Amino acid sequence: MSADRNEHPDPVVRRKMLVLWAIHLGHSRPQAADLAGVGVATAKRYVLAYRDGGLDQLVLVRCNRHIPTSALADHAEAITRSLTAQPVRTTAEAIERIHQLTGLRRGLTQTRTFLAGLGFTWQRSRAVPVPPKSR
Repeated sequence: MSADRNEHPDPVVRRKMLVLWAIHLGHSRPQAADLAGVGVATAKRYVLAYRDGGLDQLVLVRCNRHIPTSALADHAEAITRSLTAQPVRTTAEAIERIHQLTGLRRGLTQTRTFLAGLGFTWQRSRAVPVPPKSR
């Protein structure tokens, strides 16, 4: 249990374990909830889930959730190769290139978020100051 409490990859599971550990040490539910940063009702749900099904039930509730994945994720390597070989200047240009490569079209924000997840960053360009001409 202590390994899950400290090293589980899901932060929600670690928080659940912290609530249970605090209650095991003799803290009240409000104190345990305050330590874990959750509400008292949430701490009560964690304790009831543990009582009903043990640790497996407590962890299973969070780990079986549906995590949507982008359809663009299947084409991430091709998109990365294309944008690395020939960088784009704007998000709109990236949208067009991705549409040509994959046939999928996404909006500005979705495209920015997806490309940021691939490690691409947007560079801000500014005017370079030029000193005045001497007469």
